Amino acid sequence: MKVSTVFALLGSASFALAAPTSVIQKRADYCGQWDSAVSGDYTIYNNLWGRDAATSGSQCTGVDGISGTTLKWHTKWSWAGGPYSVKSYANVVTKISQKALSAITSLPSTWTWTYTGSNMIANVAYDLFTSSTASGDAEYEIMIWLAALGGAGPISATGQPIATVTLAGKSWKLYNGKNGNMNVFSFVATSQVSSFSGDLMEFVKYLTSQQGMPSSQILTSAGAGTEPFTGSNAVFTTTAYSLSQK
Repeated sequence: MKVSTVFALLGSASFALAAPTSVIQKRADYCGQWDSAVSGDYTIYNNLWGRDAATSGSQCTGVDGISGTTLKWHTKWSWAGGPYSVKSYANVVTKISQKALSAITSLPSTWTWTYTGSNMIANVAYDLFTSSTASGDAEYEIMIWLAALGGAGPISATGQPIATVTLAGKSWKLYNGKNGNMNVFSFVATSQVSSFSGDLMEFVKYLTSQQGMPSSQILTSAGAGTEPFTGSNAVFTTTAYSLSQK
């Protein structure tokens, strides 16, 4: 929750050929609390923001490659202690234009992933932040949980969903609560989605039309990753990820 490529076209009078897509190969893992790597329009963060809640543990993240706009990356972790506290958010943030939600047509994304490990409590989730100004503190957070593993649950004022909706072809339970001054909406898939393909603006437009979120809010960050609570020998692998803004 904390935060915290190109194609070239060559033409002539009779034909146009696409230049080879940019390809970035696998890189060494990085393990520092705030370490990150940039690949194309993506920044991949290790982000151990909550590690002080653990009695022991570690996490490392690495980029496995990028071809065009499709990213491959992974994170490996073990965390013990503080079972009700998130330890980290290994995630990828996409470079976007910061503009009002009403001015964004779509946020198409694909995400295929796998998870292995022992006694894991974790989620796999998109994480969007908005504010009334481009440089202001986050006022709204929109999480889209593709998986809630081992009993992980979202921020909620009551512990109960406020709605059940079908978006991007899947069923979701919607929760709402506050994290400090930030209003948090969390869509939690009713069954695990290990291969997602859809438009994240479907979720945003539902909130602005049905849940009172102002469409004048400015999208300031669009991320996706995993939040571990506890577990051992966990390996989260993204084999294909893309997100763009239109």
